[in-house]
Amino acid sequence: MKNLNKESGVTLVEILIGVVISMIMMAAMFTSYNAVNNSYSQVIDRAKISQNGRDLLGMLVKDIRLAGFRYFDDVSKTPTDYVPILITKASGSGCDKIEITYGDRIRDPKQPNVKPAVFLYRTYKIIYECKQSNIIDKKTKTKISAYAIYKSKYLWNGSSWTAPSQSTDDLIYKDELVVDYVQELIFIPIDNKGKTMVPVPKTLTESNKIKVVDIMLSLRSQGEFFREEKDLSFRSLGQKSNKSFKDKYLREALIVSAHTRNMGL
Repeated sequence: MKNLNKESGVTLVEILIGVVISMIMMAAMFTSYNAVNNSYSQVIDRAKISQNGRDLLGMLVKDIRLAGFRYFDDVSKTPTDYVPILITKASGSGCDKIEITYGDRIRDPKQPNVKPAVFLYRTYKIIYECKQSNIIDKKTKTKISAYAIYKSKYLWNGSSWTAPSQSTDDLIYKDELVVDYVQELIFIPIDNKGKTMVPVPKTLTESNKIKVVDIMLSLRSQGEFFREEKDLSFRSLGQKSNKSFKDKYLREALIVSAHTRNMGL
């Protein structure tokens, strides 16, 4: 019994102190983790905006460069309303529509081994247009205040534009979703003197004068980016007034110039 009385132990006060210290350490670790996780999410959101924007602008620049292209030996019948670049300005919103028409050729599938090769010439129309996003906001249970960009490609059959459902051509399609969470998509046609073409060209003659198309794409983050609501504004391309937002979302605008290479040839 004497030996047991001499053994030292931990008092209740010491245990409580240890518990408190452990709780403080756990709280500090959780706070640090939460801060790092939020920072990581913000980096991911910003990266997604940048990547999605670059992908769409890359597609647009590539297609705009095709506008008006035709092979020299292409004698196929073109559409009566042939316009290489047709821009439809948005009414009441900042999301324009663009139609790009160009020619191409494929090897005749019925004569694959004939030399010299026999080609079939075709005329295609690519359309980029905005539609209301179908994504539902978890808080409001309504569609988010943003657009989705869809891309379609049609084939001219000699008398009308062929819808994808009416053709076996694998190169045509309709309403393929390209990118969501879009705030603005603006196209500004520029002539050879560097002046903005107002109104936008609607005929073949006027469209052939387009030498550059300035493109502005504005995207917002998928989730709330800031802790508190912020007053954000930026000047839209070709617009006199700023567009303002007051919420927690991050928005970034990307601007690029696409030079036409086949217009008027």
